Amino acid sequence: MELRHLRHFVTLAEEKHYGRAAGRLFMTQPPLSASIMRLESELGVQLFDRDSKHVRLTRAGEALLARARDIVLQADK
Repeated sequence: MELRHLRHFVTLAEEKHYGRAAGRLFMTQPPLSASIMRLESELGVQLFDRDSKHVRLTRAGEALLARARDIVLQADK
């Protein structure tokens, strides 16, 4: 698991929109989507429910969010 994947996850969880999250991360949407899918594959769980207009955290995503935020904050320090 790479720190950047957790950073991408936290940003998408906060924005709940791939385009806005990608903008905040200074990247485009396709690499953000790939990063999230890689993290989900590595963890073996779906972190987001997605449809054409909405992005919502799953229970697994909710469980990861607080810990991921802590990890990102500690790494930034």
